[in-house]
Amino acid sequence: MSQSMMRKFVVTNMCVVAGLTRRTSARSLVTSSAKPIKQAQVLPPEREITKSVFMSQSTDIYTNLAMEDWMYRNMDFSNHHVMMVWRNEPCVVIGRHQNPWLEANVPFLGDKEIALARRNSGGGTVYHDRGNLNITFFTHRDRYDRKYNLEIIKRALYRSFGIKSLINERQDIIVRDKYKISGTAAKLSRLTAYHHCTLLVNANKADLSKALAKREHGIQTTATPSTPSPVVNLADLDNRVTVESLQTAIGYEYLRTPALHIEDAGERHISQQRGFQFVNPTEDWYPGIAELRKELTTWEWCYGRTPEFTVSRSFPVPPELLSSKLYSASQELIISMTVEKGLINDVTLNIPPGLIESGFHGEASVITHLKGKRFTSEALAALENAMLTRHLSGDVRKLDDKEQFVAKCFDQVVNTV
Repeated sequence: MSQSMMRKFVVTNMCVVAGLTRRTSARSLVTSSAKPIKQAQVLPPEREITKSVFMSQSTDIYTNLAMEDWMYRNMDFSNHHVMMVWRNEPCVVIGRHQNPWLEANVPFLGDKEIALARRNSGGGTVYHDRGNLNITFFTHRDRYDRKYNLEIIKRALYRSFGIKSLINERQDIIVRDKYKISGTAAKLSRLTAYHHCTLLVNANKADLSKALAKREHGIQTTATPSTPSPVVNLADLDNRVTVESLQTAIGYEYLRTPALHIEDAGERHISQQRGFQFVNPTEDWYPGIAELRKELTTWEWCYGRTPEFTVSRSFPVPPELLSSKLYSASQELIISMTVEKGLINDVTLNIPPGLIESGFHGEASVITHLKGKRFTSEALAALENAMLTRHLSGDVRKLDDKEQFVAKCFDQVVNTV
């Protein structure tokens, strides 16, 4: 589509008015597609497949992930392919099989009130804010083609902004030979598939860096690790790129491209599609979506679905806490834990002789209080309460210096500082 034609479309934060696309009720598209999927299907030829661009009216990560899941479970994409565009308030999104304590700076997220979400697809961890454009491509399982989807994005970047990009072996989109602007993940069932990615447009890179900062954690796990890459915002390459202009450019590239192969089919092909449609992810439009969202917000899903892991940290004991200067050279407190489903399952506290002789013993009762507690500050509170109960006098309700040191070390373990 020519640049002059593109300028005829009115784009705002609230709407996209498309003169070349058919106006179809988005609700009717959802309800007409939400029907039982036949067990044995003969897929239609390419010419009978139409396309829609759905634009989510929500900026809540849990709602948008629930909408993805609802569409994946309930809609039939055999003759109707959908590209959904959406964005979120600041959040960190981890893959289905990842460890949030390993991938994200959990204390920073809490301090900044940045949400953490676990999605249903695999892949690595990403940071979202209003400066990201997220895209999900829905098709029948047999028509799933990740390379096709990424080529559409690549072509839109060049057609509308003159930005050259490439797709690497990991199927990330790269600009200027090394900077990543998009990662990718997918979920496939027997009949339905979706592929989604996020594009960095004008994201807060300072918060992105802090939210995904790698720290000393001592974690050993089989969870899927993320692969760090240098990133850049598209707006840094061309200040004409905004989330709104980019979703318009990619949307029209999607609509002008045939359903099963890459070709510029032009404006006539656009007019034969179902066009841009706002979608409202509410119970009225998507019955059952509230329950899906509720599950995605739970601690048990976001943290409790983490694959089992162990964590071990060692901390040098300050000389003033030791009973003798003979011990001051190499005394370390070692804390080791096994965590299953986000809950502490086993704890080992290796207390150096110098700390024992100075009066700290770490009885089994202290360790017992930690088992079954969440791998959060909840466990720290349990540790402190257990140490307080060891005092013989009921009037003593304060940790001594040695106990405060142990509590501080434990805090660094559970908060992975």
